[in-house]
Amino acid sequence: MQEVLIEKLHQYIAENNPDLLIALQEKGNVSGYLKEKIAEIDLLMNELLAINTPAYIIEERCMDELTKELRPSKFNYLISVLEEEFTSTYYRLKEGGLLTYEVINLIESCIPVFETFGFTLENENNRYLRYAIIGAVKEYFENKQ
Repeated sequence: MQEVLIEKLHQYIAENNPDLLIALQEKGNVSGYLKEKIAEIDLLMNELLAINTPAYIIEERCMDELTKELRPSKFNYLISVLEEEFTSTYYRLKEGGLLTYEVINLIESCIPVFETFGFTLENENNRYLRYAIIGAVKEYFENKQ
């Protein structure tokens, strides 16, 4: 069960938080991070196993707990903003194979905005947050020219 969860968590991070994955890779700590996170939910997993909970429910509950800190995804949020508000730039980056790279850079550039608004599941649809992010993205691309 632990190996399945490690694999699923790794996949989740690769798809939703590639900035974290790259940072962990640079430190050579991907495996350590994944094992540490799995150890944090060991008690929950054992409690669910003890009451004969079906494996798919255990996986779902554990993944929900494992990914709680990783949501909402700044990466996915910025992808969405790029695609909807900067369409030509989005497709140019996507076709050029640079989308992930640029979005990771954008995350870094937008950190002050995310911190100001306290980016959470509750406020990810806040229009003022979106306007501020759009402004930060526009500034990022203007400064790149």
